[in-house]
Amino acid sequence: MLRRIFLPAILAGFAAGLLLTVLQGLTTVPLILEAETYETAGAAAGAASQEPEAWAPADGLERFLYTGLANVLIAVGYALLLSACFALRGRPMDGRRGAVWGLAGFAVFSLAPALGLPPEVPGSMAAELAQRQGWWLATVAATGAGLWLVVFGRAHWQRGLGLIAIVAPHLVGAPHPAEIGGPVPPELAGHFAAAVLVTMAVFWVVLGWLAGALFARLEPDDQQASELAEEAT
Repeated sequence: MLRRIFLPAILAGFAAGLLLTVLQGLTTVPLILEAETYETAGAAAGAASQEPEAWAPADGLERFLYTGLANVLIAVGYALLLSACFALRGRPMDGRRGAVWGLAGFAVFSLAPALGLPPEVPGSMAAELAQRQGWWLATVAATGAGLWLVVFGRAHWQRGLGLIAIVAPHLVGAPHPAEIGGPVPPELAGHFAAAVLVTMAVFWVVLGWLAGALFARLEPDDQQASELAEEAT
C-alpha cells in the first residue's frame, strides 16, 4: 500500500512539476518580470526608507532552477494527497478518474482561495502575510472537507453541511489591505491572476491523470501479492 501511494506520487509529481515550470515560463514569469519593473521603480523613489533587500535567486537559469525545484517538491506533496485519497476511497482508479480528482484539487487549493485572494503580482498591495496564510489554510480545509461531504455524503444533512463548509470562508471574508492600489497597472494584475488560474488548472488535471494512471498500474501487482499470500496460508 505504501508503494502504491508513494511511487505514483513521486513520479507524477516530478513530471507535473516540470510541466508547471515550463508553463509558468511561458505565461506567468514574463508577467512577474514586467511587474517587478514597476515595483523596482516605486522602491527606487523611496530608497532612503527601504531596508536591505532579502536574498533572491538571480534572473535567468538560477531562478528557473529554483522555481523548478520548488514546483517539483510542491507537486509531489499534492500528488501524495491525491494518492492517499485514492487509497482511502478504495475504488478502481485510472487516468480519467484521476483527472477528475485533479479538478477537485484545483477547486480546493486554487479556485476557492482565489475567490477571496486572487493571485497577486509583485508590487500589489495586500494584507499582512500571516492573515492571508491563515485564511488560505482555513479555506482549503473547509473546501476540501465540504466537497468530500457533498460528493460522498449519503445523508442530506451531510451534503448540506458540506455546502455550508464551502461557503463559510467567503462569508467571513478574506483579509484585504486598508487601501487598494500599488505601482502595478490593474490590467497587468488581472492578466496575471487569469494566467495563474489557467496554468494551475492544467497542472492539476495532468497531475491527477498521471497519479491515477500510475496508481492503477500498480494494482495488479498488489492483487497478485494478495493471491499469493492466500495460497500460502
